[in-house]
Amino acid sequence: MTKKNDKGVVSRYVVVPDLHIPLHDPKYLDVLFQAIQIVKPTGYINLGDIGEWDSVSTWQWKRKKRPPLEYQISAIETDISEVNATINLIDYYCDKAGVEEKYQIQGNHDEWLDKFVVENPYIDGIKSFEQVVDLKMRGYEYYPFIQNPSEMLKIGKLVYYHGHSFGGTSHTRMHLLKMGCNVMYGHWHDVQQYTLTHIDGPKSAWSIGCGKKMTAKENSWLRGGLVNWTHAFAIVDYFEDGSFTTHVIMVIDGRTSLWGETLRARE
Repeated sequence: MTKKNDKGVVSRYVVVPDLHIPLHDPKYLDVLFQAIQIVKPTGYINLGDIGEWDSVSTWQWKRKKRPPLEYQISAIETDISEVNATINLIDYYCDKAGVEEKYQIQGNHDEWLDKFVVENPYIDGIKSFEQVVDLKMRGYEYYPFIQNPSEMLKIGKLVYYHGHSFGGTSHTRMHLLKMGCNVMYGHWHDVQQYTLTHIDGPKSAWSIGCGKKMTAKENSWLRGGLVNWTHAFAIVDYFEDGSFTTHVIMVIDGRTSLWGETLRARE
C-alpha cells in the first residue's frame, strides 16, 4: 500500500464481480472503465467468473448427447479468444489509470476449464484457466478457486474471494457467521451487506452484484424467472492501520453517479 490518494487514505481498490464474458453487459463495462479513470486506484481486483466458459460446462449436455471433442475444442478456443480480448481492454484502462496491483480470483465457471483439462489430459493446446488468460504475463496475482481460507486474498482487514462457500437468501449473514471476518465477494450476482459487532469491533460481509447481462436469452437456465441481480462494483479505501471504507457503486442501465459526476455508457 504505497500510493497516496486522499488525506489519510493510503490505497484504493476497484473491485469487480462476475463478468461472465462474453455474456457481460457492454454498458456496465464502459461505465466501469470510466470509473477507473476517475478513481485511479492503487489496485484492481476481479472476484472471479470473469468468463462464462459455456464451452466446458457439463450442464449444457444434461439433456443431449455430448458431441465429439473436436466440436468442443473449437468452442473453447472461441471462448478463450473472447475472454482475452476483454481482459486486454481491462488491462488497457488499468494501465492508463496507473494501476499498480492487479488480482484475479478464480470463480466456479473459471474452474470448469481446469476440470476439462484434468478430464482430457491427452489434448494438446488447451491449458488451465490461469495459463490461457496469461495471468503471469499480464502481471496479476492469482488466487485459485479451491484454497485454504488462510490463503485467500486479504488486504488490510478485508478478505476477498469468489463467494461460493455459503448461500441462502441472506448469504452475507451466513458468510459473516461462518467466516467471522470482513469479507467481500460476488458469485450470487446481488447486492447485500450484513454487519455484526464482535468484542473486537464491527465486521461486515458484502456481496457486490455482477456485470453479466440479465436478459432471459443469456440466462435461459433460469426459465424466465425473476432475479434480484444488480450491476455493481465496489471501491475500497484503506487507512494506514488496515481499516477501510467501502462504496458499492450500482450501475443502472449503463448509468451511475460517482464523486459528483454522472457516468453514462458511451454508445
